[in-house]
Amino acid sequence: MKEEHFKWYSPTLSKDIEMLVFGHSGYPVILFPTTMGKHNECKDMKLVESARWYLEEGLIQIYCPDGINELSWYNKHIHPSLRAKNHAIYDTFIMNEIVNKICDEKGLQKVAMAGPSFGGYQAANFAFRHPEKVSHMFSMSGSFDIKSFVDGHYDDNVFFNNPVDFMPDANHPDLWNMKIILGVGEEDICLDANRRMASILEKKNIPFWYDERKWAKHDWPLWREMFPHYLSKL
Repeated sequence: MKEEHFKWYSPTLSKDIEMLVFGHSGYPVILFPTTMGKHNECKDMKLVESARWYLEEGLIQIYCPDGINELSWYNKHIHPSLRAKNHAIYDTFIMNEIVNKICDEKGLQKVAMAGPSFGGYQAANFAFRHPEKVSHMFSMSGSFDIKSFVDGHYDDNVFFNNPVDFMPDANHPDLWNMKIILGVGEEDICLDANRRMASILEKKNIPFWYDERKWAKHDWPLWREMFPHYLSKL
């Protein structure tokens, strides 16, 4: 399967950024890494390999950008307000330098978002914030409340990047058109987080598939099983 490596200076982030792109044609899927992962993590952990058939058939292309969690939520050396601000800047980067560019190149209005673990948060947060740009959202063992990362601090950047807070009042019509999957294992550390988000979506009558897998734990074997299954929904 085709693989390309891109590196450029991001004017949004004011730093170099890297991204791997897999596949030669097909529908775009933005795949986020886990907690401190970079652009190569999902390849190295064989998550991209699990989607090989879709890639070789030209059904999808997978875009794996760097994460910057070491500069945002996981940076304990800076004030929580700056952690949240840095993530808001990352959200702008994903929109302006990746999603909009892909949509322009392919003549599309929307892309798909996916990610395991903290990448599941990234996928859900972007999708729920910008439903006009996201057709499908596949969260694999994600969590959706980032208040534990801000040491009691709370501002607009925290609120608008915390799905459990902003989703109850969200009313963009494209939320009801998005294909949403919340995948989690029965023995997953994020089980309660997924049940909570499922409850929020249910109360709003937003369609979604809640996929709780028996005896499964929060780890790559589960996500390698989930990812190709979810891609079949494209």
